[in-house]
Amino acid sequence: MLRSHSGLLLAATLTLSLAACGQQSVTAPAAVAPGADQAVAADAYLVGFKESGLNAQGLGAQDLSAQAALQAQAIAAAGGTLTSQWADISAAAVRLSPQALARLRADPSVEYVEPDLKRTATGMRSGVSDAQPARSGLKAQAITAQATPVYTASGETTWGDAALKVPTLRSSGYTGSGVAVCVGDTGIDGNHPEFQRKLKGFRNFVTSESGRGDPYQLNDVSHHGTHVSGTIFAQYGSGTGASGLQAGEDANGVGGVAPGVNLYMARVLGNDGSGSSSGIINGVNWCAAQLKSQGGTESKVVISLSLGGGSASQTEQRAYTSAYNKGALIIAATGNDGAAVSYPAAYTNVVGVGAIDDAEAKADFSNFGSQVDLVGPGVHVLSSVPLGQGTRASASGAGVTFGDVQAADLSGKATFTGNVVKAGDGTGTAGAGQFCGTSTRNSALSGNIALIARGTCSFEEKVANAVASGAKAVMIYNNAAGSLGMTLTNSYSVPVVGLTQSDGQGLLAKLPATGSAAVTTADYEYFDGTSMATPHVSAAAAVVWAAKPSLTNAQLLNLLTSTAKDLGASGKDDNFGYGLVNPLKAITGQ
Repeated sequence: MLRSHSGLLLAATLTLSLAACGQQSVTAPAAVAPGADQAVAADAYLVGFKESGLNAQGLGAQDLSAQAALQAQAIAAAGGTLTSQWADISAAAVRLSPQALARLRADPSVEYVEPDLKRTATGMRSGVSDAQPARSGLKAQAITAQATPVYTASGETTWGDAALKVPTLRSSGYTGSGVAVCVGDTGIDGNHPEFQRKLKGFRNFVTSESGRGDPYQLNDVSHHGTHVSGTIFAQYGSGTGASGLQAGEDANGVGGVAPGVNLYMARVLGNDGSGSSSGIINGVNWCAAQLKSQGGTESKVVISLSLGGGSASQTEQRAYTSAYNKGALIIAATGNDGAAVSYPAAYTNVVGVGAIDDAEAKADFSNFGSQVDLVGPGVHVLSSVPLGQGTRASASGAGVTFGDVQAADLSGKATFTGNVVKAGDGTGTAGAGQFCGTSTRNSALSGNIALIARGTCSFEEKVANAVASGAKAVMIYNNAAGSLGMTLTNSYSVPVVGLTQSDGQGLLAKLPATGSAAVTTADYEYFDGTSMATPHVSAAAAVVWAAKPSLTNAQLLNLLTSTAKDLGASGKDDNFGYGLVNPLKAITGQ
């Protein structure tokens, strides 16, 4: 026999009243351990109330409000402080003392209490770490890169655009017009010319940081959200000019995969690139609220999340299922650990996106597992960053201007021209031109440019030795094919740049010679990460949805996976999922 909602709520009232009076007739569930992730604060928790019988998502607004009030009463009765509440999933974010935590765990209406976990952005400036280890999981999968790229950049078309056939899509009028993409990230520089002040909506959900509520004022301190947004929405013919460009970049900057979408930004990650599960849930709910069915103005919403963490959250799963059931398509990065797929990408009702390079090889950092659904371009991706906050590097030597030069992440922004000196000619443990050993010095570097080979010791050690020797600039050249971006530990006032192996060895053979090294500001940068792959897939999904608006989110995902370019093992596999998203084939069948 069916019972009415009011009858269920009466039963819930009695349960909560008993709990408030200390009547504990049900054994409390154990708290969920945070695993490898940290809680955002020692007293920050998420609490989920039992949904059986109540079916919160099926309740009317009045019943939901009544139920939420009862749950808030239970939290208060336990001595907790309510910070966010999500009535439709019977959950809340709370602050709890140890005593309040124990009381709430013992409440028979509570299904679980878990930490409010920290989630982080999953993209970084292109480069390598000091002692980047081989990924054992990658080696075991026997994945190797092709010798030459399959996709290349041309004009405003990035290599990622080329991989997704964006020029053909644009020429056919497929730009995502009429579909919303709502990005959950670190914010956006709305003043960047690539966006032409066309941002449809913005809201800050990082309550611990003030003064971050305006998309046209400082809010994206980490630069991640602006980069992600450019991949989706960068407008064609709207770049910033030569002063803010990377070497060889088109004068109009870059173009996005879906320049016709309605772009929203939910700032759910703070200045350091991290945020809380609760804040991200609030952002996801705001994104879903843009749907007409939820009182908004958008017919279709794609939620793009280039973020994650290693531990599961029952509250997050409830939240993503709720947003999916409302009609949104949620797409998330699988993570950059070269290990298991992170959360939220690993949840049911979330599309997990891995990263490939321009040779269609799996990026070594890209997480793998059965939850990988699709892959997208995620290595050396050029996109927008907040105006003047990026870095551009250039270098020359012996009369040759080098074409692939990368700035170290903590390099000084400066320009220097002078003699180029092989740093490894010094004393101590320099050896083979690598300039290793913490006490290694070379007086010949004083007032000159240090040329150093990449090798067994850290970039930091090499740069510190050169600067301590009086070098006014540092060039480090790779010991393998490809670009050399570098991560450093300390900031330096001198320019520090990375050269390709061939350029560095070629310069070494021509010494003595003069050269120059410069690191200046830029409005665009190259990033790596599943964070970069995710907006490619999110934008592709929006383009297809705009072309086929009758599809549900489930039907859209089925179309995207069935038309993806199969990579790796035949069929769906743990490295590439169903393959590289192919919006043109999804629309035209070709």
